[in-house]
Amino acid sequence: MVRVILFDLWGTLVENGTWSPVKQIKNILRINLPFPEYIVRMEQAMMTSKFDDLRDAFKSVCHEFEKPCNDKQLDELVGMWNKAWMLAHPYDETKEVLEKLKEKYHLVLVSNTDNFSINNVLEKFAMKEMFDKIYFSYEVGLIKTNKNFFKHVLNDLNMQVKNCVMVGDSIQSDIMAAKKIGMKAILIDRKNNRDLHPKIKNLRELEKVLEL
Repeated sequence: MVRVILFDLWGTLVENGTWSPVKQIKNILRINLPFPEYIVRMEQAMMTSKFDDLRDAFKSVCHEFEKPCNDKQLDELVGMWNKAWMLAHPYDETKEVLEKLKEKYHLVLVSNTDNFSINNVLEKFAMKEMFDKIYFSYEVGLIKTNKNFFKHVLNDLNMQVKNCVMVGDSIQSDIMAAKKIGMKAILIDRKNNRDLHPKIKNLRELEKVLEL
């Protein structure tokens, strides 16, 4: 029986203000790697530690991929990243669905994130109180693709994996990461163009899938 729903944030509950910021980093720095390899290394470099400012966070990314970081590139990266969160907003159904689900389930937020953008967005839209617990990669020191991330979450919640389900938009960081430890997972595919099941097209479909 599902008692806890773990939610990703970006692309699941909240829409970024610009097209895929993580892919924009790859383009700006001209990182020529397959995306699955790139994203793990990028998130580990930028999202598993707390930085004093965004420039330092992006310097860590440049160092990870052995890319020179000039002031122009850093300014472009920082400007793009700030625009992404400043223009971000919850999807139309997000708050309505979370409020309804909270009556029956414990809601947990899990996110690969830096220590700047996410708190600003959650505070701006008064979303923190919607969750019973929140786990950020920069605080845990791990990203979700590391199976110890979800093990840490389960241990902290004192919850068995069979009682939890992960909901997210990333096959690699959400769905496969949860399945690594035997957790059920539901893909949110808003464009309905990925062949993976179970999946939903928006959050209003989630409760019906959970009941099934």
